[in-house]
Amino acid sequence: MKTLKYTTLATALLLSTAACDSFLDESPKGVAGSEALNSPAEIEKMVIAAYSSLGNDNYQRGMNALWPYGDLRSGDSHKGGDGPGDMGDFNTFETFVYMRDDLGYLDQKWYGQYVNIARANDALARLVEASESEFPKKKVREAEMRFLRAHYYFELKILYKHVPYVDETIPTEEYINVSNVEFTDQQLWDKIVAEFRFAAENLPDNNEDKGRADKGMAQAYLAKALLYSAYEQDEKHNVVNINRTKLEEVVSLCKGLGGKYALASDFAENFLCETENGSESIFAIQHSHSDGTLRGRLDWGAMLNYPMNPEYGCCGFHQPTQNMVNAFRTDENGLPLLDTFNEKSITTPDDLLANPVDPRLNHTVAIPGLPYKYNPEFLFQEDWNRSPQTYGPFMSMKETVLPDCPCFAKADPFMSSSKNRDVIRYDDVLLWQAEALIELGRQDEALSLINAIRQRAANSTARLVDVQGDAIGRFKVDNYKPGVNCPAWTQDFARKALRFERRLEFSQEGHRFFDLVRWGIAAETVNAYLAVEKTRRGAYLQEATFTKNRDEYFPIPKAQVNFSKKLYQQNYGW
Repeated sequence: MKTLKYTTLATALLLSTAACDSFLDESPKGVAGSEALNSPAEIEKMVIAAYSSLGNDNYQRGMNALWPYGDLRSGDSHKGGDGPGDMGDFNTFETFVYMRDDLGYLDQKWYGQYVNIARANDALARLVEASESEFPKKKVREAEMRFLRAHYYFELKILYKHVPYVDETIPTEEYINVSNVEFTDQQLWDKIVAEFRFAAENLPDNNEDKGRADKGMAQAYLAKALLYSAYEQDEKHNVVNINRTKLEEVVSLCKGLGGKYALASDFAENFLCETENGSESIFAIQHSHSDGTLRGRLDWGAMLNYPMNPEYGCCGFHQPTQNMVNAFRTDENGLPLLDTFNEKSITTPDDLLANPVDPRLNHTVAIPGLPYKYNPEFLFQEDWNRSPQTYGPFMSMKETVLPDCPCFAKADPFMSSSKNRDVIRYDDVLLWQAEALIELGRQDEALSLINAIRQRAANSTARLVDVQGDAIGRFKVDNYKPGVNCPAWTQDFARKALRFERRLEFSQEGHRFFDLVRWGIAAETVNAYLAVEKTRRGAYLQEATFTKNRDEYFPIPKAQVNFSKKLYQQNYGW
């Protein structure tokens, strides 16, 4: 299933320079010194340790999965669980108003990312000293580590904006002197882009084990980093310019990936263990099960997100909003209701049969009375939610598996699976290309790309049936046909269509908030959502509000500012 084996290794690179008592300075007996880890065989283990960080996920320690940061803050999902106090920091993410720089989860996420970066840096420092004659894979392994390091920095960048950039050339004792504003916003993007570019230039097309970085993965991530950095922001997080040169390169990179990757025939194939690592998957976190470790390398980013019924048992987090569910409604032509989708609600099986809907709804959202995860005999019930009176009747399904799946495992009281989590898929690439083309004024070239996504959605209904084999919804999706079923394909209309398509395609995958910030429309979008959703859900949303020029990014954690002896500067608005 997965061929890249993960090894847990302790690394000495921690972001701390606290003084130690003398007895702590003595070398422990029976532990390999740093120099002993510089042989090719040991360097390979350090490389594996860096990869292992991708799967070191835990809900208590700044999880790697993006749904708490990207879905809860965008209007796509509620926190879920047992009310606002259950994982209370997530409630703060969702409601914004009581966000603080001393929130523990923000510090845990920051620290965890830098531990991951430290592993990549440690491997890189050893690779620099190795000779290519002794270690022929030196350049490839260097490219892999720079790819991983860039991935971790990319996530830090979209979460915190201004972060210290530490690479393998900086001694650990000098970390304390590296400022988070040493580089401007754009200069930091340039550093991340350069890492992915190096990886793309030095990685092979196929790189041994599944999960190892290869050229296609690096080219795709390079396109993503270029797209994000093309939207230039001022210090208040307003988009003030879109860099056309970077958009042109995005288009070129995305086009070049078309020969290596392809859309899966059915949308469902992206969310099932048995079809993972398929033609659409570009960069996926490789999880494993029954691999000789205590519980396997399971997807702990989804461990809170299973229903409360006996077959599962915990914990009812990650619940799609009514606004999100309504977004899947279509008109009689099978097109999204771009401006009026939220005027009517879909809540019951009868609603799905009475109204035209996009089938991606039933790939994404568990709705009471309908099959859960494609099993017609396993009907989701409202009481499978932990607190439906607070968060509504729906649950997210993309990240979960059926209880009889061979990849499912319990780790009481939690559970998860060895199903991969995609970081980048080819549908993402197609829509990045379409977005860049639209912003370049070449929207006509983007039409076929958006329609390819929509056509695949229209073809993804075979699994969405009841026990009689009948469709569980009035599924209706069509392509955009300017002048026939939609207005003229102007840049403004194409932009609106593209942004809506991204929301439908990647619902509950943690991307939405970062899209909104990139486009410069987070404040108006989130506050418009809150104005209506407050009338539908519990009192916990009543004070929720998004503050423009502040809430686009998390504050720099207070603990990290203190660690730096106030060298780190706080983000604007905080």
